[in-house]
Amino acid sequence: MSTDWHRSARRMKCQNNLRRGLTFVTGLVECLCFAGILFGWASLVFILKKDGYFNYLCVNATSINGSQVLDCSGQDEQFSLVFTIASFMNNFITLASGFIFDHFGTTVARLLGIAFHTMGTLMVAFSNSGLAILLFPALSFIAVGGIMLLLTNMQVGNLFGSHRSTVITLYNGAFDSSSALFLIIKLVYESGISLFACFLFLSACSVIHVSRTLFLFPRTFIPYPLPDGFTYGLSCGKSDAARVSKTEDSQTKDEMEQIKEKVPVKPEKTLRECVLSRLFIWHVVWLSVIQLRHYLFIGTLNPTLVKLTDGEPSLVSRYINAFAFTQLCGVLCAPWNGLIMDRNKRKALVEGMSERESDLNSSVLSLFLTALMALIFSICAATPVLQLQYFTFVIQVINRSFLYGGNAAFLIVAFPSCHFGKLYGLVMALSAIVSLLQYACFALVKSVLNGDPLYVNIALAIIILLTFAHPLSVYLHCRGLASQRALGRL
Repeated sequence: MSTDWHRSARRMKCQNNLRRGLTFVTGLVECLCFAGILFGWASLVFILKKDGYFNYLCVNATSINGSQVLDCSGQDEQFSLVFTIASFMNNFITLASGFIFDHFGTTVARLLGIAFHTMGTLMVAFSNSGLAILLFPALSFIAVGGIMLLLTNMQVGNLFGSHRSTVITLYNGAFDSSSALFLIIKLVYESGISLFACFLFLSACSVIHVSRTLFLFPRTFIPYPLPDGFTYGLSCGKSDAARVSKTEDSQTKDEMEQIKEKVPVKPEKTLRECVLSRLFIWHVVWLSVIQLRHYLFIGTLNPTLVKLTDGEPSLVSRYINAFAFTQLCGVLCAPWNGLIMDRNKRKALVEGMSERESDLNSSVLSLFLTALMALIFSICAATPVLQLQYFTFVIQVINRSFLYGGNAAFLIVAFPSCHFGKLYGLVMALSAIVSLLQYACFALVKSVLNGDPLYVNIALAIIILLTFAHPLSVYLHCRGLASQRALGRL
């Protein structure tokens, strides 16, 4: 019986490793190709303008030198409103998504997200210049569906133990890089394939998402730490080999349970305690301010480039392509942040320090570097020099991959895992409310500042300084825990 059990155990281990590898790779592809495509908006706007969306808002105007020019600022404002609403929904609905995920599990959350994403792509496919109004619900549905796909994929990091933060940040980097999909659609469109065909193909890909849901995910959650013999998919639950093993050593486990009952267990924080904590409040400020800077940059990139290039279409197209190409690098930059977060896993824990406290201490460097890069990016974006924008694109994509990967990884290490979905949704929802200021900034630039965003950019660069308070707060929190431990209070 022992030989049969070992053979069965090896076979199940091989199958689980294969399933785990497939889950990781297909999840990476899903995040890379579908989850965050909204943020390739600048490339899509270029196509939509070519197809005449909102072109009725372009009016003849007289320039300073008295010549007649076509003023399309009204069209740009409408496109900015579409992106503002969609990016707001991308974050705000995450609150509901987090509750759905925590209460109903993976299958329900993913099927709902797939339905939203598919409806959005179909709406874009069947829209035209006469039905441009469809862009408002379409882009919002795509955004909501994409964030739900990312949310359910991040738990895949639980399958990889000591590399959990690295996997989570990698998936968030893939989410950022997926914005390059609209560049691919732009290039395909320029080769003669219609927008209708491109988005119809994206809609058909929902079959792949549904297949992953059924075969490569558990119905509920992937737990952490991972139980011995855990498997999922078609054979969701414990393997036969694991059940045999459980029977053979049940007496030993009963004894261990009796020991555990005698050891006092520190209760987990409630959701209310987490939300009202200093760590969470400063984390919301950190994410919201940096995210607003990124959203305003993406939402106004097209008109900004038009201004810097004096409206030369070929030059605008070249810079938009360069921006979209740099977005592909997000998936390459994100693991750097994960390695920073996971660097303590290779070292022995300090005596008396828990794994969570060690992970939290490791997050300080990640949070600080993200804030520093945001400041550099904001200064570059505020500088009206066309050639400098190439560097701006590079620092933007690195900063963005650090921002979202660090956001998810920090919430996982700083707070109980049972609240992750709700906290992730809440922090994204609160940051979404702040992101609505991007439209106010755009309107301010257009109406008061005569189209010159310099002063708004300078103001945002100054506000970015607030984000350095978050890594300082985490550092002081960790030092406080160390001091209490030294005094024998923990």
